[in-house]
Amino acid sequence: MRLANLMENRLVYRLWQAPFAEDKFAPIRRHNDLRRVRRVLDVGCGPGTNTQHFAHCDYTGIDLNEGYINDARRRYGRNFIAADATQFTPEGDPYDFILINSFLHHLPTPAVEGILRNLSTLLTPGGHIHILELIMPAGPSVARLLARMDRGHYARPEAEWRALFERDFATVLFEPYPLRGLGATLWNMVYFKGQAKS
Repeated sequence: MRLANLMENRLVYRLWQAPFAEDKFAPIRRHNDLRRVRRVLDVGCGPGTNTQHFAHCDYTGIDLNEGYINDARRRYGRNFIAADATQFTPEGDPYDFILINSFLHHLPTPAVEGILRNLSTLLTPGGHIHILELIMPAGPSVARLLARMDRGHYARPEAEWRALFERDFATVLFEPYPLRGLGATLWNMVYFKGQAKS
C-alpha cells in the first residue's frame, strides 16, 4: 500500500501526527494569546487535529476529505464542513483567526494562490492568518529526505513560501523553526502570521 493511501486512514493519520502535533503548533502558542480568539477557520483541518486549541471559541474546520470531516464531527462535535477552500464563504461573520497547518505543501502553486486569495477576503479587520508549512531544505539532510518522502509533493524553500504568502498578506511574522527527534532535525517548518492587504 502506498504511503498516500495509507494516510487516508484517519487512525493512521492521527498516529503519524501525534508525536509532532504540539511541537508543530508551538510557535502559534508562543506568539499569540489564544484566549482572545473569537472566531476560527481551520483550513485543511484533516480529522480535527487542531480542534482542542479552540474549545473556547466559535470554530469551523474545512477539508475536502469527507472521511476526515465525518471522523472529526464524531470525535469533537464541532462545526466541520466538507468544502473547497478556494470557494468557501462563511455563514455569518468573518474570522479573526484563520489557520492553515501543514496543508499547502500538498498543492501546486495555482491552487495555493487561489486558496490564499479567497482566505484574504474572510478575515475581520485586524484579524490574522496563521500558516505552518513544511520547508524544503536546500542541501542534503535528514530533513530534506523526510520532506521528499512526505506525501505532499510541493514542499517549497523558505523564499518561495514567503513570496506566496506575501501576495495577499502583509507579514507580521515569518519564523522558520525545526521539528526535532532522536537528536536530529526531522522537518524544517515555517510559521507565517499575516494580515490581509487592503
